[in-house]
Amino acid sequence: MKTSNKTNRRQFIKVTATGLAGATLITGSDVEAKTRKKKEKIIYRTLGRTGVKLPIVSMGAMRGESKALIKMGIDKGIVHYDTAHVYQKGKNELMIGEIFKDQNRDDFFISTKIVPDDMDRKTGLLGEGASAEKFMKNLDISLERLQMKQVDLLYLHAISTKEATLHPEMLKALKTAKEQGKTKFIGISTHKNEPEVIQAAMDAGIYDVVLTAYNFKQDHHDELKAMIKKGAEAGIGFVAMKTMAGGFLDKEQTEPVNTKAALKWVLQDENICTSIPGFTAFEHLEESFSVMEDLKLTKQEEKDLEFAREYAGLYCNQCDQCKGQCQKGLPIPEIMRAYMYTYGYRDMSQAKDLLANMGVENDPCASCDNCTVSCVKQFAIADKIKDVSRLANVPDEFIS
Repeated sequence: MKTSNKTNRRQFIKVTATGLAGATLITGSDVEAKTRKKKEKIIYRTLGRTGVKLPIVSMGAMRGESKALIKMGIDKGIVHYDTAHVYQKGKNELMIGEIFKDQNRDDFFISTKIVPDDMDRKTGLLGEGASAEKFMKNLDISLERLQMKQVDLLYLHAISTKEATLHPEMLKALKTAKEQGKTKFIGISTHKNEPEVIQAAMDAGIYDVVLTAYNFKQDHHDELKAMIKKGAEAGIGFVAMKTMAGGFLDKEQTEPVNTKAALKWVLQDENICTSIPGFTAFEHLEESFSVMEDLKLTKQEEKDLEFAREYAGLYCNQCDQCKGQCQKGLPIPEIMRAYMYTYGYRDMSQAKDLLANMGVENDPCASCDNCTVSCVKQFAIADKIKDVSRLANVPDEFIS
């Protein structure tokens, strides 16, 4: 019996890039050759001026909840693992540290990210409390958790403005971290206003890498692609995140994004060195290898992506078109990102932390008769805010 496209989408496994057998890390001209299991076709790209060559699929550890999951990734040959100071309130770095203390560090590429203190998440600007000293203290905490003297890549995290990218104290901290040997390379991560941040990173002259949101649902992906090309020509290495655009099109998770197609779409841009999809399981290994074997989208995959584009879905473009529309001044894009974390990733801890940082309380729209916010993606803003803001009243122990 013929299966409908809709059924195929629902059956499509939501985890992609689940393992890379035979992967190795190549730094500059020095090849750290380690043959694991059996040889598979692996596509390597160079991470800008760092000279580091990585497989085009890496692992975002934000959603990793068990040591077994990470260890399976190691066994399959995954080389690059990405974490952050804030993930799971530090538990994520602790987990990574416990695992990699028994591994040969020369075989792996570990990155972590630190959000500046005193950052206004509504404006993206840094206040007087954002200091190099505080940044370095957080870095030392991260290194202690990771049980490492040095990470391979350190990011200034969640930056959305030129001003924050070029902030003197942050540049001082990043330079100090590199000079003290606490990181080999420095980078910046951005979920919003990506072209502006990339240009500012080029202007700064010290950033080796940009970690950027990049997916098929972004309205401005042509502009972003052009800026990535410009940055790559200037020697910056690019890593892609949010490649699955939320993973699902509905909060019930009955309409999954074709994650294999979404990953192919991003990796067809040869200026992207690697991607860091999140992992929750390691099923369907052959599906992940097929991304490596052929990055060309099939006709069905193209149809699936076009279908997904027509849905409002869970992914907010962070376009800021809604800015100033809310009569209460709520940070709508950030709340929509928390909504995606909750219903797309099932990462309520990350969502609650984001809402708390924004000062969002339970049902902040309760006293409003009519919502004044209009979304270009046709999000039902008031309904989504009411839904996700309930996390404010949920005790941490129930969602950690």
